[in-house]
Amino acid sequence: MKAIRVVDGTPTLVDAPPPGDGDGGVMVDIVASSICGSDLHMIDGGLAEGRVLGHEFAGTTPDGTQVAIEPIVSCGHCVQCLTGSRNHCHEGASGFGILIDGGMAERISVPAEALVALPAGLSIGDASLVEPLAVAVHAIRRARVEGSDRIAVVGAGPIGLAVAAVCGANGIGVDIEARHPHQQAAADRLGASVGTNGKYDVVFDAVAGTDSIARAVSLCRVGGRVGLVGTIWSPISLDMAACLKEVEIIPSMMYGRAAAGRDVDAAAAILARTPAIADVMITHRFPLDAAHEAFAAARNRAEGAIKVVFEPGR
Repeated sequence: MKAIRVVDGTPTLVDAPPPGDGDGGVMVDIVASSICGSDLHMIDGGLAEGRVLGHEFAGTTPDGTQVAIEPIVSCGHCVQCLTGSRNHCHEGASGFGILIDGGMAERISVPAEALVALPAGLSIGDASLVEPLAVAVHAIRRARVEGSDRIAVVGAGPIGLAVAAVCGANGIGVDIEARHPHQQAAADRLGASVGTNGKYDVVFDAVAGTDSIARAVSLCRVGGRVGLVGTIWSPISLDMAACLKEVEIIPSMMYGRAAAGRDVDAAAAILARTPAIADVMITHRFPLDAAHEAFAAARNRAEGAIKVVFEPGR
């Protein structure tokens, strides 16, 4: 089968063996798989060598059910797994496209608990967005956002826009700082206000660098909350302002389960009732054969890329 594997630091179309039927998993024919900024970081850091990438993907099961995938693989029986925090599995969480081969391929076998049935109204071609939206759902939940809070987002890449989209879908206004004109246009289409003004109850850092967290702290009111939704790939510094303002810094990683259910299911529901999110965020679509062109587009944020999606059936 066709798959995109990292070979000598380059995402490369390869002929990979199809998944076997004897692992107890559910076979999924992949319809859409998108590129995450984490994929680029892993490639550049030498962390993805030999791996089939893809942790944002969706497809169909043998009975025709359309599903997105929660890509976490965990033991399923430790306290963390049983209480909804599979991302903190005591035996060590793994993930498709991260530590094991992922969804940039024609087919994959996944555990039944990874399946996210798509609600009515959600196009399977857009459903690879369920995973990044679940990251935003989790970060917003971790930061204890309420409808009366003033919210700002630093950074309008895919995750920053996902935070704005989830807040907007829940009737919560967001101000966002966006670097590129196309990001500003996307934020506006999602209902966010471009630019920041005054102090905020919650500020999300969607960049995860020393400058961006300093900016988030500066925008936060005294005693407010800074949500770290971007992934920190190298050490960052924090200055005295965080202490002087007594801000609460709240990291988040992946997604889990709340009393109301899984973050991934909440994300799928948001995307189903707000299809405009996909219209805004998916800017490029490619077949698997166009791996070089797709990854080049994903790296070139200045030229308009937000989410780049592979469609294996093309």
